[in-house]
Amino acid sequence: MNRATSPIDPGASIGHVHLRVADLERATAFYRDVLGFSVSHYSSAVFLGAGDHPHLIALSGGGSPPPPGHTGLHHFAIRLPDKGAVARATQRLLDHGHPIDGAQDHAGSLSVYLRDPDGNGIELHYDRPAVELDEPLTERPLAVA
Repeated sequence: MNRATSPIDPGASIGHVHLRVADLERATAFYRDVLGFSVSHYSSAVFLGAGDHPHLIALSGGGSPPPPGHTGLHHFAIRLPDKGAVARATQRLLDHGHPIDGAQDHAGSLSVYLRDPDGNGIELHYDRPAVELDEPLTERPLAVA
């Protein structure tokens, strides 16, 4: 086995996610209406974005969820710019009656976990800046109303 001799660049980031979904209309409505992404292209695949990034999420139809116990993606993270954005996104979920799996204050970051209509895990995520990290890193559960 060939092992890498240096770590991945610390600036590495996931900039695009492509998901195969069972019902393209349902998934598009969720990512557009519940999470608030804008549709930039709609054909046999749907591309959704935010701000200056029109292709953050791509959806294509024809998928089915894997049976329990099979391998797959646990979740992907949507990085948000601040705590207020996480709060607004969480409130939007609650306003739409969408369930939240949990929330966690990891000291260095805040995360809210949920699933899309196809069961794909999503993490709404905010990384605290280093200046906010004055306390030891201990995980604390967040209260979700």
